[in-house]
This record gives sequence, structure tokens and C-alpha cells, in this order.
Amino acid sequence: MRAPATVAVLGLAMLAAAAAQEPVAPRASAAAGSAAVLTIDGAIGPATSRYVVRGIEAAESRGDRLVILQMDTPGGLDTSMRDIIRAILAARIPVVSYVYPPGARAASAGTYILYASHVAAMAPATNLGAATPVAIGGESTPRPEPQTDKDKEKDKDKEGKPPKPEGDNLTTLERKSINDAVAYIRGLAELRGRNADWAEQAVRGAASLPATVALKERVVDLIARDPADLLAQLDGRQVKIGQASITLATNGIGISRVEPDWRTRLLSVLTNPTLAYGLLLVGIYGLLLEGYNPGAVLPGVVGAISLLLALFAFQILSVNYAGLALIAVGVGLIIMEFFLPTFGSLGVGGLIAFVVGSIILLDSDVPGLNIALPVIAGVATAGGLMLLGLVYLATRSLRRPVVTGTQTMVGTVGEAFEDFGERGRVRYGGELWNARSSAPVRAGQPVRIVRVEGLLLWVEPS
Repeated sequence: MRAPATVAVLGLAMLAAAAAQEPVAPRASAAAGSAAVLTIDGAIGPATSRYVVRGIEAAESRGDRLVILQMDTPGGLDTSMRDIIRAILAARIPVVSYVYPPGARAASAGTYILYASHVAAMAPATNLGAATPVAIGGESTPRPEPQTDKDKEKDKDKEGKPPKPEGDNLTTLERKSINDAVAYIRGLAELRGRNADWAEQAVRGAASLPATVALKERVVDLIARDPADLLAQLDGRQVKIGQASITLATNGIGISRVEPDWRTRLLSVLTNPTLAYGLLLVGIYGLLLEGYNPGAVLPGVVGAISLLLALFAFQILSVNYAGLALIAVGVGLIIMEFFLPTFGSLGVGGLIAFVVGSIILLDSDVPGLNIALPVIAGVATAGGLMLLGLVYLATRSLRRPVVTGTQTMVGTVGEAFEDFGERGRVRYGGELWNARSSAPVRAGQPVRIVRVEGLLLWVEPS
């Protein structure tokens, strides 16, 4: 790779390293003593956890009264969720989770964060729950529908033995994951004095609750119409920070909206699964074009930058490495198709491996944390059309007559340079060739070339 490509790659590596380091504190627009509002909108990923953790630290350093996590999330990655919860449990100021605006939800990971907060609040017409953990790679066994009493009676065998409990339909790995999640959320519930039994139902049975029922079931502490109403209801409430109890004084304090810094925004863009997948494709094809056209520079520069960005994103995201390996195998088979006369067999196998690897690369049921299937379908279609075009060109080239090399001389006509009976010389294409004939030939007589052996032409009178 030439100097411009090297400089670009080094610059990108420095940018990625800077984004991976601890970012500076997010910017806030109000003075100390206010309520810092952090917004969690959408799937919870690495960028979200970085934003919340740094936002809580910044609020503590500014001397804010409390932090409000305004949530509307379908869930997210377990690692990112636990980073946020650790920051909440270690916070030196109260953290209030608030499901807002009306119509919002705190599903899956959002429910855990709500349970971990010092105060849990919801707006009217919001909901929470469905906290069953979903492993990357999908569920290994299908979930049966809940059985009624009549169904269970029918399932009894001839000896009258009751059927196996529904938990037996889970694999060992699924049971371990669910039991770990149950213990985790029950511990949070006991710490904050909230309904631990319903929390277990939210994990084991994916139960959900609207705001009004959640308040009656002691899942949340209050229902507030808007942030101003929330601050009014928080005033005078006691919360426990560590071993100390403090009384909140929120009447009349200001609200500061905390925006993510540029590093967090960059990380949010890079960790978008569809964008990371696109960068991977651009990187692969860019380097392939540079390999086929050495010295083009631009494809190599763009490919190297895109590939580094994609690998940086996959390092942060929960990637199925079997999918990544299948993509690599698929690309290798497609490249081999260009060099080996397999008439599409390697290419078809490579395309299948590439598509399957793309599907399972980020196979998660969390909305916003998977690769869009239309993107995979588009890439597969483009690859299939390219493969069909390659096979068509290869097949057509086999049917075309040879236009280069000594084989093109067979069947053409030359001229005898001299009289000879068996061996002599003939003129062909302005050149003199040694020739051998099965019949006598006169000088100037046309002769037809029937075979070429090295520099010897086998001819016959024409």
C-alpha cells in the first residue's frame, strides 16, 4: 500500500483508539444544583452505557441534586445494561429512572435499570417488563405454548404419571441464564424495597405491566405526568445512598438536558449493526479491488479504513464469531472462483456461507441491535448476479474460437518458400517456418497447416 493509504490507516487507528478511551464529560446547559436529565431512547448498547456512565459522573462533579434517566427503550445488550446499573449503584447522588413520554416503555434491560434506580417513576400510558434474557445467536429450543389443565391431563401416560414441568423444555444454558437473571433482578428489588416476586415473573414469564398496575404492585414508586410533576412529587422523599438516608429537595430546581459528546455520538454511529456490516463489505471489496488493480490506491485506502472501523465496531458489539468465520470462508471461496475453473460451484458455496454468516453474525431479538434483513438480501442478490455473470462469461469463452497462440495457425494457409519433398521451409505471416509435408511441394504453392509442434509446421498442399 502506498504512502497515502498508510497515513489514512494510521489516522483511522488513532481515531478509533481515541473513541475507545474514556470520553470527556458530556455537555450540560444548566448550572450546578439542578436535575441532570439523561435520555435513553432506543436500544441500549455500548454508546448508551458510555453516555449514561459519564453523565452520572459529570453530574456528581457539577454538584447536581439528582440524575433523571428518561427512558424509552425496547431493551439492549446485557453487558451495556450492567455497566449502567453498576454506575447507578455506585452513584453519590440519587438516580431517578423515569419512563417518559406517554407511550414509552422500559422493556427487558430497561426494567432492570428501573429496579436498580433509587426512585422508579413512570408516565401515564407507559409500560415495563418482558425482562427474559435473550442470548446472542437465538434460542436453541422452541418455546411451547402454556398448557391448560385439560392439556396436562391428556399428556399423562398410561401409568398416570404427570407430564414434565415446562422448565424441562429449556436447555441447561438457558436455565443458567434465566436463573442468573432472576437472582440479579431480585437482588436489585430487595435493595430498593420493590416487588421481587413480580420481577421474577418478568424474567421467567416475560410479564409486563402498565404504569397504573405497576404502581399498585409496588414495582415503581410514583406516576408523574411530566418532568416538572416528577420533581414536585420527589420533593421531600427520602432515598438511601450507600448507608446514609437523604431527603430530596427538588422544589423549584432547574432541569439540565445532558447531551452526549462527539466521541459518544461517533461510537453510536459506528456500533450501528447495519452500518458496521456495510463497512465490513466495503473493506473487503475495497481490498479486493486494490489487489486486482495494484497501484489504484483509492480502493485500498477506502477498504483499509472501512475494515478497521468495522473490526472496531465488532469488537464492542456482541458478535457471533461463527458468523464472522463463515463470512471469511465465503469471501475466500468467491475469490477462488475467479481463479479455478469450477463453473460456479465454489462461488455458490461461498455465497451461501456468506449469507448464512451475515444472518447469524448479530442474531439478536433486541430491536436495533441486528442487521437489517433487506440489506443482507440486497448483498446476496448482488453477489448472485455477479456470480451468474462470471459463469456466463466463462461458458461463452469456451465456445469462442482460439484467437491467440500457435493453435490459431491450424487450418490456415501459408506459402511454400522452396521446393521440397518431405522437409523444407514455408512462409507464414511474413516469417519463415520449418515445415514437414507428406507430399511434394513446389515453391510458391499454397499449403495448409494441419499441426504445430513447437517451431515445426506440419503442412499439406492446398
